[in-house]
Amino acid sequence: MSSTRSTPARDLAQIAVFAALIIALGLPGQITVGSSGVPITLQTLGVMLAGALLGVRKGVLSVATVIVLGLALPVLAGGRTTLTALAGPTVGFLLGWLPAVAVIGWLSARMLPRYRVLPGIAVNVLGGIVVLYVFGIAGMLARTDLTLWAALSANATFLPGDLLKAVVAAVVAAQVHRAYPALSSPSASARPAVDPAQ
Repeated sequence: MSSTRSTPARDLAQIAVFAALIIALGLPGQITVGSSGVPITLQTLGVMLAGALLGVRKGVLSVATVIVLGLALPVLAGGRTTLTALAGPTVGFLLGWLPAVAVIGWLSARMLPRYRVLPGIAVNVLGGIVVLYVFGIAGMLARTDLTLWAALSANATFLPGDLLKAVVAAVVAAQVHRAYPALSSPSASARPAVDPAQ
């Protein structure tokens, strides 16, 4: 009898692998630029990849897994926990991972079965930069004394690196989708079984 569980083993494995990837991308540490207190990390690259490769549901679950693990473990770049990030100026960027991966996942899925690099870059920029920066800047305004202009100026420093991440994520996603076209689709076991007697 086919399983009708909403999250089958293959999906759980993919969610776990991408959560581990996001955590691993935080191991090189962080670089804090300027006085905003918001660091440059590689973990947003993992968020972009999760959305571009897994789609909305699994991408959001992989990011949520990292955030939940961070409640007890220092899984964020620089050895930070989720609670540390929520109490500081990075609160908006951390919470912004969820809508960012959702936007990237939803728009990337619209391109399939033929994922293309240039539209993929645009999708990653929209979700991984525009959406993420909106949440991040809102968090900075709530947690610091920065003006809106100062917060915008501080984040301009991160743009070149984040644009590079968007390009890298799109190039990787194009190659992976070409090799594994069913990666972002739900597992066959997640679909309701059809009774042949009907």
